[in-house]
Amino acid sequence: MSRLETVHDVVGPWSLATSRRFWEGFTPGRLASQTQAPGIHTTFLCDTDWQRVDAVITQDGPSVHIVVDGTGDLDAATDQVRRLLSIDIDGRSWPDVAMRDGVIAEAQAQLRGFRPCGFFSPYEAAVWSVLSQRLQIRQAAAIKTRLTQQLGDDGAFPSPAALFAESLVLPGRKAEYLHAIAEAALDGRLSGSFLRSMPSAEAFVQVQGILGMGPFSAELVVIRGANFPDVLPHHEGKLSDEITRRYGTDRSFDEITEAWKPYRSWATVHLRALRAAEGR
Repeated sequence: MSRLETVHDVVGPWSLATSRRFWEGFTPGRLASQTQAPGIHTTFLCDTDWQRVDAVITQDGPSVHIVVDGTGDLDAATDQVRRLLSIDIDGRSWPDVAMRDGVIAEAQAQLRGFRPCGFFSPYEAAVWSVLSQRLQIRQAAAIKTRLTQQLGDDGAFPSPAALFAESLVLPGRKAEYLHAIAEAALDGRLSGSFLRSMPSAEAFVQVQGILGMGPFSAELVVIRGANFPDVLPHHEGKLSDEITRRYGTDRSFDEITEAWKPYRSWATVHLRALRAAEGR
């Protein structure tokens, strides 16, 4: 077991406390509540070598302190922590979006320092997209919890190898799709670093080449799994409904979202988080 401690400057607004509160309520990959512990203490699989990592993340002003323990590539694990919390992105221009858009200004005011977070990896996002197909969120979450308890590594989600080797009993073709996802992950096609190394359009093509991954699933994997900062989902009806509710029908989708560049992903997640904060 090795340990790596690093300190990184976070460029632009960021609050670990706000991100933690959002993550604790994120059903697809909820962070266990840790009300007595400062920062974030969590466990995950590094998506380059699939080794277990224990991580502690704390904030000191504009800097983040990351401590990772494990037997694998801890530099890659540190990069994964920064990517999953969206603190690898230069956010200096994010407040400018609020100056152009009153709705986003309200979201930023209520969610000060929030940056999208949640899925540990594109692999876990892909698994969730399959589990949640044609099921209620609570049912999908229960299946994910069961898989973690039965096949995971002491709280970490099951590795692709563990998932691939298991004869899964799941509704419909879910087991077949999960095996395809596990195989793709073992081939390196579902790591955050791999997907983020290419333009988002190419990343969508890569993901949709995996059995069971349609356009909606690919958007979840790319936008929320690899945490691309400036990609719009086009297959999410709830987002379209939310935009219509908040902006009306006088302007087109493209006109509204143009003002969000280069943080269109962040803006859409803020709208969802704002809706949740309002109890809808």
